Amino acid sequence: MTWDTDLGGVHLEIAQSAAARLRVMAGPGTGKTFAMKRRIAKLIEVDGVVPRRILAVTFTRTAAADLKRELHAMDVPGCEEIHAGTLHAFCFHLLLSNEVFDFGGRVPRGLLSFTRSKIHRFEIEPLLHDVRRIGPFGSMRDMSERIRAFEADWARLQHEQPGWPIAPLDQAFHQALTRWLRFHRGMLIGELVPEALRFIRNNPASPALQRYDHIVVDEYQDLNRAEQELIDLLSNGRNLAIVGDVDQSIYRFRYAHPEGIQDFANRHVNVEDKTLAECWRCRAEIVGVADNVILRNYPPGTDHRLLALPQQPGPATVRIVQWATIEREADGVAAFVAHAIQQHGVPAGEVLILSPRRLIANEIRTRLTNAGIPSHSFYNDKLLEPEAAQIAMTKLQVLVNSNDRVALRFWLGYGSPSWRSGQYSRLRVHCEATGHDPRQVLEAVAAGQIQVGGINQLVDRYLELRDELEQLENLNVNELFDILFPAGQEWADPIRELLVGKLDAVEDIEGLLDLTRTEITQPEMPIEGDFVRLMSLHKSKGLTSTVTIIVGCIHGLMPFVDDDLPIAEQDLHNQEQRRLFYVALTRARQIVVLSSFVNLPRDLAHRIRVPVGGGHPQIGRTIACMFLNELGAQAPQSMAGQTWMNSGFQ
Repeated sequence: MTWDTDLGGVHLEIAQSAAARLRVMAGPGTGKTFAMKRRIAKLIEVDGVVPRRILAVTFTRTAAADLKRELHAMDVPGCEEIHAGTLHAFCFHLLLSNEVFDFGGRVPRGLLSFTRSKIHRFEIEPLLHDVRRIGPFGSMRDMSERIRAFEADWARLQHEQPGWPIAPLDQAFHQALTRWLRFHRGMLIGELVPEALRFIRNNPASPALQRYDHIVVDEYQDLNRAEQELIDLLSNGRNLAIVGDVDQSIYRFRYAHPEGIQDFANRHVNVEDKTLAECWRCRAEIVGVADNVILRNYPPGTDHRLLALPQQPGPATVRIVQWATIEREADGVAAFVAHAIQQHGVPAGEVLILSPRRLIANEIRTRLTNAGIPSHSFYNDKLLEPEAAQIAMTKLQVLVNSNDRVALRFWLGYGSPSWRSGQYSRLRVHCEATGHDPRQVLEAVAAGQIQVGGINQLVDRYLELRDELEQLENLNVNELFDILFPAGQEWADPIRELLVGKLDAVEDIEGLLDLTRTEITQPEMPIEGDFVRLMSLHKSKGLTSTVTIIVGCIHGLMPFVDDDLPIAEQDLHNQEQRRLFYVALTRARQIVVLSSFVNLPRDLAHRIRVPVGGGHPQIGRTIACMFLNELGAQAPQSMAGQTWMNSGFQ
């Protein structure tokens, strides 16, 4: 196969374009990856570009691996030498290879974290308590928001220049945060891009800026302003091709805005534009309802954003169903999946279940397991929410590195609402004055060799840790894994499942830690596999399935209601939530099921932050999400889930 085999129309124009600046606006399923893959093949086969002089920036590691695999299948010479990967991975290797960490006195030990109620948790939570003692930085939510701005290099809006906090309070927070990170020999994972941007700005003669002749960027709409600036500097005097879709911009929480890809032509000259609007993936009925939804983000009379191919392989099925309870929804969805697999021959790997909350997905997965249907959950970012998982990871990290200051700080504060920040500040002051490690100081105080006033609780916590680690020190990898993440524990089983089949290649506890951290923080998203996939709507981008089931379609989850947003931002928030729903709709080739439920226990509603009404003291009522009103006239009427089941899922 050559680069132009079966290539025509706009896809051919994209592949053979000689423009130094190429922007491709491509809707879901329109073949953007196909066109960019052929473009890279043409650069190598026809233009003679050395493969290692090509940088392909993808949004996931899986997408990078797929690109190389597909080029290899085309027999593109030297394609394995293409530099393909995520922007964060590129930044890490750039900083490491240029010894920026060493020169800057930084240790690339990423802090493990997740967010709940908009607050950073796990290893960042004690950081927030420590920093709050230094200045009037607001609530925990306010500080978590500032951390997100810090990771975006303080460019919260598209028109802002990344790199410099302007407000005095932001400047003070930046200083306090970086001091904490330096002392604890850690980094925020989101710091990699700002650090790389600073390095490139300050070192314009660096060979790193001469390394690539062609840069190709996928999912450009999901880059924040700092990431865009980094790409601009890397591509200065080089060839740059970007591809993305305004209507699939869904990362506003990390300051990626739809305006980013629209603004590209204002920041570059002689931009050649191409548009892909015909959806190859979804059949006409699915394209129609998805297009109707996304058009609500535009003024009346706007042209269609997504078009069906003139010749479709067959009709699609769209079903809108509502169940009495969340349990009935789980029962019904699992029964439909079994029906699709057993009666219609749909492979399990062609079923995608999208849920705005892991708890809803877990209910369905339990039923699938009971029915003998293989399934896999991809809510990896939630695996560290259980406190038992946090404790296990902390022990593992200190076992590997007894001077891991980040892990030790978490352990010392754990169990205290204040994270013992007052006592810890005394310990830190002593360490900074003497140059000693916190563990050394605690050990010396415990042995009576030195005195540091007001840290008794920290010493007790340290001695507890020392005792527990002594029981783990001489275990082999499998024994240690089984003790830290015991089988049969609800919190541990998802982690064990994630690592199944991979432990055999681990030789020591350092390898166990590397594997566990990587799989949790940078999970691979297998596109193929003989199992039903369950994940969040955000995680589904780039995936394709025969059947897509979107569950939990209730007001408060879709769109997610954020009462903390100013009224002026509510419309922007709803527009992004609509784009997220649009992304979910356009995963399916043939069948889309939109599912909701009416009754929800009030305690559960509180846990998943869903507004409910009704007068029952224990059970509240929900309503279906407003996006169902936007599917258009061709969408079928909603029906009761039980009626759908009784009809044989017709």
